[in-house]
Amino acid sequence: MSWLYLIAAGLCEIFYAAAMPRTEGFTKLWPSLFCGAFIAASMYLLSLATRTISVGTAYAVWVGIGAVGTAVYGMLFLGEDRSVARMACFGLIIMGIVGLKFLTLRSE
Repeated sequence: MSWLYLIAAGLCEIFYAAAMPRTEGFTKLWPSLFCGAFIAASMYLLSLATRTISVGTAYAVWVGIGAVGTAVYGMLFLGEDRSVARMACFGLIIMGIVGLKFLTLRSE
């Protein structure tokens, strides 16, 4: 169950990161409330995940999901760079997340 919490926390991170530019420095009420709600949800779910997943692993996976997910959002909806080199770097992050998951399974 902790890994589901961790994945959900990472998805919440994508939502708040994608919404953050719309807050205009947290001067716009509704985008700021949306962003704040997902920040709170992400932190709460991350805290639940760290009940049984080590904080180092949980944090690395959480950041990785958020970074790759936000980058995909940027590429799909904001016209950000889609170069092969950039995609390869994100692939390395995904490989790290998968590796941490498998290493965690071995230690349980």
